[in-house]
Amino acid sequence: MILQVENPVVEVHDLTVSYDRKPVLWGVDLTLPAGALVGVIGPNGAGKSTLIKAIMDLLPVSSGYIRIFDQPIKEVRKRISYVPQRESVDWDFPASVFDVVLMGRYGKLGFFNRPRRADKDAAMEALQKVGMQAYAERQISQLSGGQQQRVFLARALAQNADIYFMDEPFAGVDIATETAIIELLRTMRDEGKTVVVVHHDLQSAAAYFNWVILLNMRLVASGPTDQVLTQELLEKTYGGKLTVLSKVGDLLRKQEFPSREA
Repeated sequence: MILQVENPVVEVHDLTVSYDRKPVLWGVDLTLPAGALVGVIGPNGAGKSTLIKAIMDLLPVSSGYIRIFDQPIKEVRKRISYVPQRESVDWDFPASVFDVVLMGRYGKLGFFNRPRRADKDAAMEALQKVGMQAYAERQISQLSGGQQQRVFLARALAQNADIYFMDEPFAGVDIATETAIIELLRTMRDEGKTVVVVHHDLQSAAAYFNWVILLNMRLVASGPTDQVLTQELLEKTYGGKLTVLSKVGDLLRKQEFPSREA
């Protein structure tokens, strides 16, 4: 089940990505609507992170093409923000929390222009949104994993983009941080932002996202959550590993999908 969207903000056509000539994504074709909170879901090694990196032009593609706002990404890069996996970042870099968040403004400034008062205010406002304003002068290396994730999210917010790509923002955070992050992402969606999230927890996917991409090297499905998170499509994605799917299957059978406002 692959729903094609009219006037999409993201278009991916026949995308194939290979590492050492071995395909990790094969023939992916999808479109995404504006103002959606999108979950990219699939087993380990399914190509979830590869998909968003390829869309962001952070990886070379073997075939296919990608358009964002109906343009090549190099034309609209300032409208896009990326939050990488926390494990991929050098947290020993000597910078304060505030400096890291202020980096989110550099795309608008250019590297040789000094931040203005408006940029500093935007950085502090972003810190307030993630509950980290009290840590503004703290060294980033001194924070817990969940606090670091909030700071990275604040940096993305300071950029004030139209599309956000986030690679497992809930990994390794406590439940309070996860709850705060998802509420913030819902607010961003309600403001018309498009947020695309690589996510590994099937049980929370139905509650978190209003659009889901099911991926296992090939695209299995892309569409509204209540149409995509079916037992049949999940089994196709996970290869029938029912131990993974049992609780989700119970949810589906009872048709207890939480509403978007839940």
